[in-house]
Amino acid sequence: MKKLRLSVLLSGGGRTLMNILEEIRAGRLEAEVAVVIGSRPCKGIDRSRDAGLNVHVVPHKQMPDVETYSVRIVSLLDQAKVDLVIQAGFLSLWRIPRQYQDKVMNIHPALLPSFGGTGMYGHHVHEAVVARGCKVSGCTVHFVTNEYDAGPIIVQKCVPVKDTDTPEEIAARVFEQECIAYPEAIRLFAEGKLTIDDGVVRVRP
Repeated sequence: MKKLRLSVLLSGGGRTLMNILEEIRAGRLEAEVAVVIGSRPCKGIDRSRDAGLNVHVVPHKQMPDVETYSVRIVSLLDQAKVDLVIQAGFLSLWRIPRQYQDKVMNIHPALLPSFGGTGMYGHHVHEAVVARGCKVSGCTVHFVTNEYDAGPIIVQKCVPVKDTDTPEEIAARVFEQECIAYPEAIRLFAEGKLTIDDGVVRVRP
């Protein structure tokens, strides 16, 4: 089977990318990372270069508008002949054109549609979970649309939340499940098992 060509978009430490690379090296994921695009210099960019990957930094703050930024991102995806775009802690808004519709995934550190939307990322999410007294949390892999955290849900994983948990403890527990959920979603895509029916993802056996 042809290897799935991935692009990873990141803005932070690159832990999700490292997990995907480990899955590839272990033979559990028939894919290759064709290009890494960062919205700013960060540890994830350094790790990508150390891994010998094709890396580009497209600073969001240096672009005049979202449209210009999006054109630059899409040109890099096209050049790398990408099959699937993986957002891995990517914090910059870009417009997804028609040719990449249903070909961009994101992972969110909560059970969408709860605790999603503008400003809900990273520790902000886990702090909100604690503040609401939630008894469970988790992560959600979803297709990305041009509306924050509103795309069709592909995979979700749950974790318990204890009364004594700090946001940091929840974050660690959720990330363990992220490391399982994202590769699972990528494999389902690679195997052609995902269809979208009226905004809902169906997984074919």
